[in-house]
Amino acid sequence: MLNGIARSAVSRVTDPIGRGLLKSGLNPDTVTILGTAGVVIGAIALFGTDHLFIGTMVVTLFVLFDLFDGAMARARGYGTDFGVVLDASCDRIADGAVFGSLAFWAFIYLDQPSVGVAALLSLITGQVVSYIKARADSVNLPISGALAERAERNVLGLVGSGLQGLGVPHALEVCLWVLAAASVFTVVQRLIQVKAAYGQREQAAHERAASSPKPSSGAHPGSDIAPGPGLGTGPDNGPVSDIGPVSGLAPGPGGQSSPGVFPSPGLHP
Repeated sequence: MLNGIARSAVSRVTDPIGRGLLKSGLNPDTVTILGTAGVVIGAIALFGTDHLFIGTMVVTLFVLFDLFDGAMARARGYGTDFGVVLDASCDRIADGAVFGSLAFWAFIYLDQPSVGVAALLSLITGQVVSYIKARADSVNLPISGALAERAERNVLGLVGSGLQGLGVPHALEVCLWVLAAASVFTVVQRLIQVKAAYGQREQAAHERAASSPKPSSGAHPGSDIAPGPGLGTGPDNGPVSDIGPVSGLAPGPGGQSSPGVFPSPGLHP
């Protein structure tokens, strides 16, 4: 949802940064990998050791790299299929590191299993939301827009961890349960979107089939040419001629016609 609302405003900030990174000699794939590595290391090393606030700052910094690689591709004028797959794969790795580390922190340091369950539920449903979108795209069923996409997951997860690190009680618990509920809803929403897209495609196919010209009646199977006049049906159901004997056959022995033997012009027996 936030992707559609804030895209133009965010692009105005990230596009100049993307152009600057390109001039420095970096390419979008390198930025994607660096950002993912920073998120994974920051989440595991800091969230996993009870440093929530500083961990939130570090992870947020590297999460922004996911905006810069797209800005670089736009500044360059093109993206690549490999870059698309790499970016999506790195996003899943980063999400796993963030919410897995928050679940670990909740189980070990907070001693509230419910918060850890909310983190794991957010992680699982977030992966399913992204997977549904990817599979729908792979079978040409385009869908867009949802309640809780990656931007919402990052905002709620990192706001909750940052406030919790500053000492705000129950901040992470509230944010993670809101995110978990929104993500479960989004899974259902995405499946409904795919079903609707499939129905629209099938309806369009039926309409095209109904509007296509049909073969004329009376045509032989496998042929669009109707039988012409003067052709009948023989014993083997094949067409036979009713024109009659062909004149000009040379007489054979006994005065019978020899089929297939024609006299040369001007010669008589």
